[in-house]
Amino acid sequence: MNIVIVQYNAGNIQSVLYALQRIGATGVVTNDAHAISSADKVIFPGVGEASSAMQYLQQQGLDKVIKNLQQPTLGICLGMQLMCTHSEENNTNCLNIFDTPVKKFESNALKVPQVGWNTIEPNNNILFNNITTNSYCYFVHSYYASICNNTIATTNYILPFSSALKKDNFYGVQFHPEKSAAIGEQILTNFLNLT
Repeated sequence: MNIVIVQYNAGNIQSVLYALQRIGATGVVTNDAHAISSADKVIFPGVGEASSAMQYLQQQGLDKVIKNLQQPTLGICLGMQLMCTHSEENNTNCLNIFDTPVKKFESNALKVPQVGWNTIEPNNNILFNNITTNSYCYFVHSYYASICNNTIATTNYILPFSSALKKDNFYGVQFHPEKSAAIGEQILTNFLNLT
């Protein structure tokens, strides 16, 4: 299986590669448009800042490449947020795949960013095969995607938000499956099993 991890100016690619190795898969890291378009599966990870990440994608023409992908594609953390309509982080227009905006957590009581383990409540989407309600996943984020028609899992921190999204062949998770132990490995396995 040809698994491509999109390389752009956002971090955390190495831990995704290690997670794939743990489940017996191998990923190729590239920003080459043809390699991305011809992959069997595409992973779009990210830790970083929305506006500079979108600017890089646009400069490289990768914004159009990602929007036009036909194969199963998984956005992780910032990658998922960039697949939404708009981010409040530096007022950034995003890829407009998922029909929801990304907003900043506002709280005096709870710490922002959310860092650490929190539960997800998945619906019966195939991405969550063998994952039970209230399974713990690892989060690091100050911004969240609002709940919408594309939501396939929710999490509560300050307010309920989308911890996973799906539209057509596109999937997104706000948490880091590559840092979420056995639960995360099961979710990555489920993603690789998608047809």
